[in-house]
Amino acid sequence: MVTRDDIHARLDTFEVHRTPVVEGLRAASVMIVVARQGARRGVWLTRRPARMNRHAAQFALPGGRLDDGETRHQAGLRELHEEMGIVLGDDAVLGDLDDFTTRSGYVMSPTVAWIDDEITPAPNPDEVEHVYLIDLDELAAAEPVFETIPQSDRPVMSLPLIGRRIHAPTAAVLYQFARVALRDDPVRVADYEQPLFAWR
Repeated sequence: MVTRDDIHARLDTFEVHRTPVVEGLRAASVMIVVARQGARRGVWLTRRPARMNRHAAQFALPGGRLDDGETRHQAGLRELHEEMGIVLGDDAVLGDLDDFTTRSGYVMSPTVAWIDDEITPAPNPDEVEHVYLIDLDELAAAEPVFETIPQSDRPVMSLPLIGRRIHAPTAAVLYQFARVALRDDPVRVADYEQPLFAWR
């Protein structure tokens, strides 16, 4: 099984690609948290409530927009607390992955964190309808599915996980994490397309 030191070492040598937040885009942070449930290790994935105004019922990683003056890590840890009831310090952060520009107008910066102890999330029902733990072995083995759409010349990317299809941008971030942190294979995912429902 992959260890905290394995992930930390792989992220430490990974050259993160940053994207400028130009006019018309907003900075956001998402958290990939390696958590424990009994003997299992996995990462948390949430499903948004169907009643939300934006991205309703979509799968997502904990995260959101940066407040004024916040760093990516500060925003990610704050959003993890607000959405999941989980309080982590800077010492839980292992590293970062590439920025991903979403069709809905965000430059999304993923941060990877590790929790030693078993913690049960207390999700905020206004932001989280359900929390899943994706087993690290399942994530490491997942192979992307690609589809074409007439609106783009880039392939729409998804991952078959937890018996469902998780689409980009969330799937792209999870896939890069799996390849970089779990398989020590530094792939790039910025050119993967998102399905039309994620463009709004």
